[in-house]
Amino acid sequence: MAEPVASYRTQVSGLWNTRHRILGAEGEVGVLTVRRNRWGLISEGTWSPVKGEVLQFRRDPGILRSQFSLWTAGREWLCSSLRSSFWRREIVLHTGSRPLRIVPLSGLRTGWTIQAPRTGELARVEGGLIGRSMRLSIYKKLELELLVFAYFLGWQVRREAFWPGPEQDEDPSLTPAPKAQSGSGPG
Repeated sequence: MAEPVASYRTQVSGLWNTRHRILGAEGEVGVLTVRRNRWGLISEGTWSPVKGEVLQFRRDPGILRSQFSLWTAGREWLCSSLRSSFWRREIVLHTGSRPLRIVPLSGLRTGWTIQAPRTGELARVEGGLIGRSMRLSIYKKLELELLVFAYFLGWQVRREAFWPGPEQDEDPSLTPAPKAQSGSGPG
């Protein structure tokens, strides 16, 4: 994999309701606050960047864990997520312009990869087996807000990410289409 175009790391504090400081090369980028309801289920999150608009992650009606939507403070919808079943570990993000997938990393590593249909891997969220800090890496064009949303979703099911996920090439929609040959024939 190529070098990331942007890298971040997290510092997590709190037990029931957690605060996730996201740090970049120049210092703190923002704080993600994750809140649980009285049964322990993550119910909402708030992304408060140092520069930019505050975003709300709200649970959508349903029983699946990763069924959330991303909203601006001005009540504008940006993205939603859906995990089709309890046993399937893939989370699908609907952004309005392109669908994205969040799947566990291949091999015995803890973390998630964010993939787009034609361009492949856009970013990674990686962590260790011990500790709660994670590393966020962007490899291709992806908004920081979507990366933080993917991190928020992956945080809920981070222990499930240890078992290997699918290889990137297993899904034919992820491989780029072959380029048409120019010229009169093979050379």
